[in-house]
Amino acid sequence: MWLGGAEAPTKLVVAGFSPFVISLCMVAGVFVARWTLPTVLKGTGYVFQDLRERAHLLVWAILAGALWAVANTLTVLAIRDVGLSIAFPLWNTNCLVGLFWGWLFFRELHGAGGKSWAKVLGGAVAIVFAAILLGLVSSHEQANSGPHSASGILAALGASLLWGTMYIPYRKAYLSGMNPLSFVTVFTVGELGTMTALAVAFEGGVGPLLNSLKAARPEIFWLFLGGFCWVIGDLYQQYATKYLGIGRAIPLSNTNQLWGLAWATLVFGELAGAGIAVRVMVVAGSVIMILGAISISSAVPPAEEQAFCQEAITRECQRYGLSPERAAAAQLGEDVTSGGNAVRRWWDLLIVVGAVGIFIWLALDARRPPITMSSTWIVLLVAGMLGVLLASGWLLWKRTRFS
Repeated sequence: MWLGGAEAPTKLVVAGFSPFVISLCMVAGVFVARWTLPTVLKGTGYVFQDLRERAHLLVWAILAGALWAVANTLTVLAIRDVGLSIAFPLWNTNCLVGLFWGWLFFRELHGAGGKSWAKVLGGAVAIVFAAILLGLVSSHEQANSGPHSASGILAALGASLLWGTMYIPYRKAYLSGMNPLSFVTVFTVGELGTMTALAVAFEGGVGPLLNSLKAARPEIFWLFLGGFCWVIGDLYQQYATKYLGIGRAIPLSNTNQLWGLAWATLVFGELAGAGIAVRVMVVAGSVIMILGAISISSAVPPAEEQAFCQEAITRECQRYGLSPERAAAAQLGEDVTSGGNAVRRWWDLLIVVGAVGIFIWLALDARRPPITMSSTWIVLLVAGMLGVLLASGWLLWKRTRFS
């Protein structure tokens, strides 16, 4: 739900703002959030201790962040060329990529019975079919989406490939027992560094980039807010990857397409001028994709598959000199980081106050985006997001203490 809502501010690309400026601002908001939320939930002392115990994962986290930054930029380009309601389902085929890497590298689905394989493969076929259907809709609607629908489709599929590959570092981290809150703090270094380099290169240098940022000043608040929303959704996705594995967690989290579609149609009215046939195809493609994701995620791993997962944990621990017992305990929700109840540091409060100050400073100059929106639907969707955040956050804390 939060991943879907986070994409709404990228709609500013249709108002003439550079995709690279939009993506950079969003990633800057992500950077702020990825340090603030772990600090609030666990404290920097805990995070740094977790990173010290698994220092080999630092480079993997930075690499994952770099992949995310490029993929996020591609999604902005896709939205510009084919619209949010079309681009969203296409890049959500990343679950197929992640499913393949999970099977190849981490023994996921090894030892699974025929029923589980049928659910996974059936879901995969459904997702691919839905993506093709939505791609055909985009090509049919070239007059509405502009002359670059082909490039938009390629951009969305490129984002899918990169995001699907990004889950390899995720899974390595969590098989080793790392806390998702620790992983994302380093992850964001790769995000911001890569996105800054892309923005400087494609905007023509530091000077032009600063001018573009200055021109977009009234809209930066909304992009920061989108980045913050993305981090909330991504943290849930990180925990899902830790406890369920790539093959099941990512398809289930890709139900965010329902919320992307809700924002695109209800708030921005993307399909207002489309014919009945086009609307039916978009809705049908979305429903088929979601059914495919549900089919995959309902494939409960049998004991044989769990044994292969334990082998993957043992292999990772032997490779990096970690304790297999502690790593296995982490998969059950136990906090295995030394000093799990680390004392809060004085700079924890400084980080939180600084983040709040940044948002207040940006909000002072914020203005309503120059695009048509439905205020009623914005209020209803945001209320639903906040309700789910409180309920699911409480459940996650109760069962794992965010470990």
